[in-house]
Amino acid sequence: MNKRARIDDSNKAVVNVWKREVGELSTRNFAHRLGALEDLVLRLDLYRKLERHKGCVNTVSFNAAGDILVSGSDDRRVILWNWETGHVKLSFQSGHNNNVFQAKIMPYTDDRSIVTCAADGQVRHAQILNSGRVETALLGSHLGRAHKLAFEPGSPYMFYTCGEDGLVQRFDLRTGAAVELFTCQSVDNRAGYMSSIQLNAIAIDPRNPNLFVVAGSDEYARLYDIRKSGEDGSTDFGQLVDCYCPPHLIGDEQVGITGLAFSEMSELLVSYNDESIYLFNRDMGLGPNPNPASPVSLSSDTSEMEAENVENVSPQVYKGHRNCETVKGVNFFGPKCEYVVSGSDCGRIFIWRKKGGELIRVMEADEDVVNCIESHPHMTMLASSGIESDIKIWTPKALERATLPEKIEQKPKPRGWMHRLALPEELMMQLFSLRRQIMSPERGREPPTVSREILELIMTFNNGNSDDSSYYNGDDTAEDD
Repeated sequence: MNKRARIDDSNKAVVNVWKREVGELSTRNFAHRLGALEDLVLRLDLYRKLERHKGCVNTVSFNAAGDILVSGSDDRRVILWNWETGHVKLSFQSGHNNNVFQAKIMPYTDDRSIVTCAADGQVRHAQILNSGRVETALLGSHLGRAHKLAFEPGSPYMFYTCGEDGLVQRFDLRTGAAVELFTCQSVDNRAGYMSSIQLNAIAIDPRNPNLFVVAGSDEYARLYDIRKSGEDGSTDFGQLVDCYCPPHLIGDEQVGITGLAFSEMSELLVSYNDESIYLFNRDMGLGPNPNPASPVSLSSDTSEMEAENVENVSPQVYKGHRNCETVKGVNFFGPKCEYVVSGSDCGRIFIWRKKGGELIRVMEADEDVVNCIESHPHMTMLASSGIESDIKIWTPKALERATLPEKIEQKPKPRGWMHRLALPEELMMQLFSLRRQIMSPERGREPPTVSREILELIMTFNNGNSDDSSYYNGDDTAEDD
């Protein structure tokens, strides 16, 4: 059956070439059909290593044209690459005081405007002047690490950030001002040492830039609508539009979300730590007030209609990789998002068919964790990075089609979210975040329970630090993607 499928794939390529030559297939559609061929995915091979950073490479992304790759690292530098030749076009100090977690080139800026966020919580803007000199400026900050940012599709000015303080901010490069939209709170007010959700990921719907999703240290991906907020952030914007979560993970306090991605059809891809990757359609939402009780544990008198509704909200799942040790991203691959790609703790790249969730490719990439997989905007090509200090470029140049390895490693024992609180300064950031949330105008004056909550946080930190000393070893280079 597999052999027949490969022959059909090759025949389709020949037929598409004939149709293009006789005018029955446009050049654009031909490129899309060619880029989506599984034959090319099975021929992906290492094309080049980009080596200049002196620390973990936590972020890679392409410009809109696809000829420039921008990267950020624990060495606090941002580098613009000509990935095809391997040459560095520009390298500069980001201005951050800690590891750069995200760097993106703003669209429609002639590749001269770059925004970054980092482990120091800062959000910065770098402008490349005509002379080639780079000017960086501080735009805003988070109390805690700022993992991700996302720009509005088609806008050279507007972008959003999220951080471990639970805060979501909106930035306008025309004014250089930050608007604090809201602090993400637990949907079911479950007991815990903090009332906010540590945010790891943010993504904007490409078909409707008014909608964006954030996710972090619990099981829910939260959908918000920017139209429900005033431009000055004065209105109450913390109200959810929708929530997404696999039914069997609702109420599971051991999982969290590390990566988000939207497809061109507004499908939402969610990667869980210590778990799998899931794909949600828009109609799979649980609503703004999801029931914390798992739908799987329905009572015996549940109607057939209710049981059918549970099946309808079950997303497509992608299994096999390991996502336990770091904050990994997830992405779509292909001209029309035909595939799903992710890195893994085992140092490999995993590729699944989006439809059906079948694992079709496992590529040996790094000796350590692979965190970032970025798809080229126009070609069947990938860029990957992780704990190692280089970036790897993958193109379909192999002469033979790859096959799946016979043995794929299983996930290690879950650690839970507190293992990332390993440095004293990180603990202090969490304490400051907790106090700011409790003293916010919405909460009124400080309640007497604050001392107990802070004490619980310190005790959790002490216990987790002693248990995970062998994991951390005083090195903060492996803490993020």
